[in-house]
Amino acid sequence: MEMDWIWGLLGGMLIGCGGAVYLLGNGRIMGASGILGGLIDGTGRNSWLERMAFLVGVMILPLVLWPLYAVEIDTHITSNVTVIIAAGLLVGIGTRIANGCTSGHGVCGISRLSLRGVVATVFYILTGGLTLALLRHVWGLI
Repeated sequence: MEMDWIWGLLGGMLIGCGGAVYLLGNGRIMGASGILGGLIDGTGRNSWLERMAFLVGVMILPLVLWPLYAVEIDTHITSNVTVIIAAGLLVGIGTRIANGCTSGHGVCGISRLSLRGVVATVFYILTGGLTLALLRHVWGLI
């Protein structure tokens, strides 16, 4: 088995474990876009400390785990900064439109057998594949 698959498996297990701890710890679904969105639009004022702790943990954990990286992982990401920024903005807009993201719908929604989570996940995976096909093979941007 290639190391890329093992890293993906470990990352998925960490996200799933984080979602379970978040749900068991406070009874809420771990949706990163909802956590961040609640801080930005002010709807999460009553739980701002919990939201900030989550976001700080998401940013700091890779730095804590940095010494464990034994190999360099090739992400195949483009070097075009404009494409990276546009992709980040489009993902952010899409998660607000879909009322959730991969962690909320994909990890937590599917694990709870939520029809809404399954449908949202199917559509954003299909849309991501179509977008990649268009940007790479039709327009040659990535």
